[in-house]
Amino acid sequence: MKKAVFYIVDVFAEHKYAGNQLAVFMPGHNFSNKVMQQAAREINFSETTFILSDKQQKGGYNVRIFTPGEEVPFAGHPTLGTAYIIREKILRSKQSQLNLNLKIGQIPVTFESPGKNRNRLWMKQIEPQFNGTLNVTALTEVLNLSESEIDTQFPIEQVSTGLPFIIVPLKSIDAVKKCQINKSQYFALIKDIEAKAILVFAPQTNDPAHQLNVRVFVDYFGIPEDPATGSGNGCLAGYLVKHRYFGKAEIDIQVEQGYEIGRPSILYLRGKREAGVIQVYVGGQVILVAKGEWI
Repeated sequence: MKKAVFYIVDVFAEHKYAGNQLAVFMPGHNFSNKVMQQAAREINFSETTFILSDKQQKGGYNVRIFTPGEEVPFAGHPTLGTAYIIREKILRSKQSQLNLNLKIGQIPVTFESPGKNRNRLWMKQIEPQFNGTLNVTALTEVLNLSESEIDTQFPIEQVSTGLPFIIVPLKSIDAVKKCQINKSQYFALIKDIEAKAILVFAPQTNDPAHQLNVRVFVDYFGIPEDPATGSGNGCLAGYLVKHRYFGKAEIDIQVEQGYEIGRPSILYLRGKREAGVIQVYVGGQVILVAKGEWI
């Protein structure tokens, strides 16, 4: 087999060894579907991406995303991390925008101008879809929480911007930290619904500069807990706008995630309702960590 070059980046990270790890395979690998899945399982990050060509197709770069368990149509930190590698290692230019062609469709990624945020990228996610609410009792059993720890002012709701999540509002950071997945109840819950991932959040944070604390659990994809979830936080942004969580139909906030598993991450969320449509943007920094060869 031809050697394949790959890079490792930390996404939604303010420095190395934080955020969410991503392996990005450069074009020319010629992997089959089976080998791409095996490579993703071998690396065992939340996701691994494969750039299919260094040439654009229909205005974007074709990319596939794999978790250790299966291929997914969209994911947030792989989108930003792969766009960073395309610009830095394929284009070797400072263009301000490029598009990724993913299974869910074409996703635009923009790069902030040089400055203190020189590595911050933004993706515009597709319009959020709201796919029904879930019972409070069912989620307390899955998360090992009491009903008093759920913020029942807001619904537990399925939301998707390409990958569906169950959004669960909690009252305190203590409740967020207390969450522990009951796997039998979890798999029973997701058996008959589209969403397989659970995002919990609360308005108390470790760092006062942040507005929300988040955790994400995705055992279905072989990821017990994800340190930084761009797709899930895009769903959260849409949810916050829809329900006017901060008292208005527009947000521009910082979210912290991954503190409980030693991978502190910062995600920047922007969202607004305009002409009846909710627009969602998720941003973060990408840090290059390593380069390697798949033999």
